[in-house]
Amino acid sequence: MEADTSITNKSNQKVLVKSNVSRAEGITGKGWLVLSLGVAIILWTILSFIPSTARSFPNIIKVTESIGTMIQRGVFWRDIASSLISVVSGFSLGFIISLPVAVLMAWYRPIRLIIEPWIQFIRNIPPLAYVPLVVISAGVGRTPQIIVITIATFLTMSITIYQGVRNIDPTLIKAARVLGAKDRDIFLKVIAPASLPFIMTAIRLGTAVGLTSLIAAESTGASAGLGMRIRALNNTFESSSMLLYIIIIGIIGLIFERLVKLLERRLTGWQEKKEM
Repeated sequence: MEADTSITNKSNQKVLVKSNVSRAEGITGKGWLVLSLGVAIILWTILSFIPSTARSFPNIIKVTESIGTMIQRGVFWRDIASSLISVVSGFSLGFIISLPVAVLMAWYRPIRLIIEPWIQFIRNIPPLAYVPLVVISAGVGRTPQIIVITIATFLTMSITIYQGVRNIDPTLIKAARVLGAKDRDIFLKVIAPASLPFIMTAIRLGTAVGLTSLIAAESTGASAGLGMRIRALNNTFESSSMLLYIIIIGIIGLIFERLVKLLERRLTGWQEKKEM
């Protein structure tokens, strides 16, 4: 009897697990998004009531009202536009520079031995550390912002693209050479398509790095921008508006991520991906 009871319990547990899995699989992607947002809002609300965290996490109503406050001050849209210009410009320059540098590093050993140690060295230095040097060289304004973001994105993207080119199957390159292909043909018809998934990963990482280095970039005497405004609001202890701007940076990051994924599906649809 005990054995039969044990078997019955195990059978019931398996049925329950399968039932829970079926219910989870039945929820669509939008359903999970709504659930995730609901959990986040609940946690946010709880933090807004706890005395020790209430000042840092004002409730969602106060944060929403701060949008009108910043618009009335005439800085809300100007800050968003200024930061987008700096991030997009810095990222674009970083990508344009990192792509040929990464390919040259992977293709020619002397170039790799000269450049790679410096890239690895500078990667470990926070952007805030070299911001003063950039300001001394380029002055204040948008130029140093773009330079800081360019450096940060270049360091990340060049290493990612370099690893992608290095991981290409050497058999493909040897076969192309046997068939009489020149370096230019090998790059365009073998290296470029094979390393495209790594290039898309580099773009995703580069946009994230561009946003995370925004506050450092806008500490160069900027007159507008999300990062600059967060620092200014911190000085006046306006936590509602400060949290609003932090959330906006996160939203912009999500939009960039979605755009990159859309582009990735268009360009690398041939790549097999594991479904989770």
